[in-house]
Amino acid sequence: MMSSFHIHWLEFTVANALHLAGIFLFALILNRLLRVMTNLLIKPAAAPTRVAQIREQQTRTLASVLYSAGSKTVWGIAILTALPEFGINVTPVAALAGLASLALGFGAQNVVRDLISGFYIVLEDQYVVGDTIQFGATVGRVEYLTLRRTVLRDPAGGVVTIANGEIRVVSNLSRDWSQAFVDVTLSAQFPQEKVLAAFESAAAGLRADAAWAPVLVDGPRVLGVQSFDRRGCTVRLLVRTAPTRQDEVACELRRRIQLEFQRQAIPLADVQRVEWSTPARTQPEGAAPSAPTPD
Repeated sequence: MMSSFHIHWLEFTVANALHLAGIFLFALILNRLLRVMTNLLIKPAAAPTRVAQIREQQTRTLASVLYSAGSKTVWGIAILTALPEFGINVTPVAALAGLASLALGFGAQNVVRDLISGFYIVLEDQYVVGDTIQFGATVGRVEYLTLRRTVLRDPAGGVVTIANGEIRVVSNLSRDWSQAFVDVTLSAQFPQEKVLAAFESAAAGLRADAAWAPVLVDGPRVLGVQSFDRRGCTVRLLVRTAPTRQDEVACELRRRIQLEFQRQAIPLADVQRVEWSTPARTQPEGAAPSAPTPD
């Protein structure tokens, strides 16, 4: 009798093991098919242009998010299908999971909000992995993006994690072009014609430089006098660059302007130091001098 029991248990174990292996294999095949299907969404850049590369990055982000959500769904269904093989009735488990989901739904409203916001971020192509964005006072490069969170690398090298539900207003600094303003304060007595010619000479040199020309989108060009007072006048220049390159271009433009001013002996605004002093109070005639104030 003991031998029959062992034989029955052995047959039951082998049958269930084969069923579990089949479930695992089927889920694995579905997961691989999902990977192949989402990879079909990726459109490799057909040309080395910035627009084509941005489009490729957008499709990669969309494929990554879809695969992540689909893979979790496949393995979740596989686990529910495998539970009966361990003698667990799925119906009570599903009912309990439904009640738990309902209870957690009230406490996990922020998570649901994050998922919905992340879906719209990807669907509306607000930003993708590799873009530089600004959210409030935080600026950084997007290193990781899911439906729930966005991970940035800030200029100091820190990793910043932002829940997608918190993102209401975001600036994408990597789309189309960036721009920078360069202000130069000059002496008010110096002829403006010579100053403008020096600006144009520095800007033309930057445009003609093979190392900087591909980065420039428009300018540099002089917008005009930004402010004027007794200390001098401030002239503003505008330069548009490839995304996120505006700071280094502005630094190079300032350097070239300084060299051009030195070459043409153009002075900057004079710096004057004014000291205010309180005049000594006169003593009335016949009045006794005031006693010194003790320290």
